[in-house]
Amino acid sequence: MANKPTILVDLNVIVDVIQQRQPFYEESARVVDTVVRGQAAGWLAAHSFTTLFYVINRVRNRETAVTAITGLLEAFSVAAVDDQVIRQALAWGWPDFEDAVQMAAAVNAKADYLITRNPRDFKVGILPVIQPAAFLTLLDL
Repeated sequence: MANKPTILVDLNVIVDVIQQRQPFYEESARVVDTVVRGQAAGWLAAHSFTTLFYVINRVRNRETAVTAITGLLEAFSVAAVDDQVIRQALAWGWPDFEDAVQMAAAVNAKADYLITRNPRDFKVGILPVIQPAAFLTLLDL
């Protein structure tokens, strides 16, 4: 791939890494690593941060949540979830509103790909939705 891709990473990929969920951890961690190493420009939807903070705080503690969020903010840009994004997600009428918001945030951030473990949850044709392994293959990693 000639140019560095821009990706929006779905929350499930980040949770795989934070919680070391098997069998998904390794590939999800490698996707995050592509962003950390600058091989891809990474975005996370704004609402993913609030959900992630809640999950980590509940499972561990506030200090761990703050550390995790701070680390993500060092590597990833925050994709806006604003009036335009919410209205677009609503207009699509998808069964899963949160997935629609992820996609609308990705489109708004001008991402090349949305990386998720659940591509079947997303409508096709808006922008490419691929699993972590497929993205790593695109990067030839």
